[in-house]
Amino acid sequence: MAEIAQYFGTGKRKTSVARVILRPGDGTTWVNGRTLEEYFPRATHRALALAPLETAGAAGTYDLRVRVHGGGPSGQAGAIRHGIARALVDADPELRVSLKREGYLTRDARKVERKKAGLHKARKAPQFSKR
Repeated sequence: MAEIAQYFGTGKRKTSVARVILRPGDGTTWVNGRTLEEYFPRATHRALALAPLETAGAAGTYDLRVRVHGGGPSGQAGAIRHGIARALVDADPELRVSLKREGYLTRDARKVERKKAGLHKARKAPQFSKR
């Protein structure tokens, strides 16, 4: 019995990590056991997560299974986007140029800066008093 083709991609954004499995199918999407609409009620997060499929013209041709943890909704949507793009390149290397041009294969390295000792926040210092 032939194994169904499936493609894996790991996406990261801020503190979120997404493991994406792409399988040829009718476009059903599951994120942590829930549908995409249940997991991301906000349309902007859904659009952000599925952007690589739209760019590749592969919307509705792959089933998505995603396990994501860490961070908040925006970071998780960005991690899913990164993972989908990597899995698409694994499925079809011809898509690499178009996905790279859109910036979907680049890991967004921006993270929250750590708080320093003696400061209120990462850079916010206490108010200076001359006397």
